[in-house]
Amino acid sequence: MNIILVPGLWLDASSWDDVVPALEAAGLHPVPVTLPGVGEPAETSAGIGMSEWVDAVVQQIDAASEPVVLVGHSGGGNVVWGAADARADRVARVIFVDTVPPPPESSISEFALVDGVIPFPGWDFFPDQDVYDLDEQTRARTLPLTRSVPAHVPTEPIQLSGARHTVPVTMLMGGMSAEELESELDQWGAYGDEYRALRDVTVTKVGSGHWPQFSQPRRLGELIAAAAG
Repeated sequence: MNIILVPGLWLDASSWDDVVPALEAAGLHPVPVTLPGVGEPAETSAGIGMSEWVDAVVQQIDAASEPVVLVGHSGGGNVVWGAADARADRVARVIFVDTVPPPPESSISEFALVDGVIPFPGWDFFPDQDVYDLDEQTRARTLPLTRSVPAHVPTEPIQLSGARHTVPVTMLMGGMSAEELESELDQWGAYGDEYRALRDVTVTKVGSGHWPQFSQPRRLGELIAAAAG
């Protein structure tokens, strides 16, 4: 089975390199992707938004000979949810890595533009709960992996129709149990509504910060493999 691995903002296919061995050991076929416009200047990426990122994953689904599992980390969760919505009958499961299913018309966030693109803001930009398990060596090793993202990707609202709720979902949350997540989602308005509309959902606590593919890649790979069945 193809496991399509979609990175979050500022990362490309290489961010999954340390996760891939555990998936292959489980007999799965990992397909890490680099999304359109990542690392490109504004001259070539200005017309790229969330819809183009979703389309890129839909193309991967259409190219597969059987239903696939979609894995989305962080902002990549918006991407895989949009793709699952478009191809609900071709997606066996969606796995969210430290993120939640977005409701219709929501976006990721807003970040500062530099030369018409959004560069990685650096590890110190993020709260300690997100990066506490990334030691200095890991931060230095992974910083060169980061790339700019197109200006419109984080702010373009996700377009969803309703078919997505039939797709089984696994949420691999860095620091939250199912009970803690549900308590949080009760305060998040439409995000809570989206969660409660899911027909088949499992929540697992990873015990990590926001980037387990860097801090606990083997465990993350094993959890993805277990969820994929």
